[in-house]
Amino acid sequence: MYIVPLGWLYVALMMAVAEATSSTGTVLGAVITFLFYGLLPVALVVYLMGAPSRARTIKAREQAEAFAAHSTTTSGQAPDAGGKAPGDPVAPMRKEP
Repeated sequence: MYIVPLGWLYVALMMAVAEATSSTGTVLGAVITFLFYGLLPVALVVYLMGAPSRARTIKAREQAEAFAAHSTTTSGQAPDAGGKAPGDPVAPMRKEP
């Protein structure tokens, strides 16, 4: 997935080196070339390519939180302060001795 952005950065770096070593080029021109032809476009493309995976991660996290919130309550009752589900509200009937 990252082979194309790495190749693009390599080409932009070589363009910057050629700019810096040229008799009419400058180091400032080389830095600007690398930033505007290499680093900024690649950062933008990688960020946009990662948007679907970020959306899936957020959705999975929300589903996990919803499942955790749903599983901590038992039959609509909130857990007690000890973190355990409350007991049966009606005590079971005992047989007379």
